Amino acid sequence: MTRNKIIEQIHHKKSFLCVGLDTDISKIPKFLLDLEDPVFEFNKRIIDATKDLCIAYKPNIAFYESMGIAGWKSLKKTIEYIPEDIFTIADAKRGDIGNTSKKYAETFFSTYNFDSITVAPYMGEDSITPFLEYSNKWTIVLGLTSNDGSKSFQNLALEKGNFLFQEVLESSSKWGTKSNMMYVVGATKAKDLLEIRKIIPEHFLLIPGIGAQGGDLDEVIKNGINNDVGLLINSSRGIIYAGNDRNFDSKSREEALKIKNKMSNYL
Repeated sequence: MTRNKIIEQIHHKKSFLCVGLDTDISKIPKFLLDLEDPVFEFNKRIIDATKDLCIAYKPNIAFYESMGIAGWKSLKKTIEYIPEDIFTIADAKRGDIGNTSKKYAETFFSTYNFDSITVAPYMGEDSITPFLEYSNKWTIVLGLTSNDGSKSFQNLALEKGNFLFQEVLESSSKWGTKSNMMYVVGATKAKDLLEIRKIIPEHFLLIPGIGAQGGDLDEVIKNGINNDVGLLINSSRGIIYAGNDRNFDSKSREEALKIKNKMSNYL
């Protein structure tokens, strides 16, 4: 999907919401377990309930690959069910030497036909380049994450006076362009967005961590929005597990609508 198409969808739906499909079979409503593919049926109902409110879906790959072959089948059916005009993100956090990254890129861009994938930049440019070779596909680089352990490395002060995460942003932004590369910035790091925007003013940012993880939606938007909006703000558990009975999808829609309405005020 092109950058212009993403921007077009944002303004058409008056939303920059991404719904995280972190589908845990132990947490979905029990009545679904009687069906042939409970995970897909859960995702299908979430998608039906929210597809007019969001512009992206982000399956977390760990929840699918942990189930073996059945999980990969559920994932493929889910991706094929998502409407073509909605951006898809493989939250896989891959990154390895060139030959391996080439196969990871083939897996998620060809076999599963995702629009984008999250990657870890630690191994450097040649571990990211294979993902950037696909046209109209996006590489989403881990920039500054919300977890407590992020301080161990990402906030290391360098001799030149900046932090390691800032060096990662500045260096990696030269590997691709604003039209094929995005960055992950955790919602709990909203104050850092002002400095991040000085380094990458035009790139899209994928922002996980609002809701259950404690990120503040308004602070994220005020500090991170740019002329093209430039934000995909993700909510996973807060939306998909809003209800746990036969009407769980209605509850999910209610939560997604609340976020979407807040976003509309900024468009």
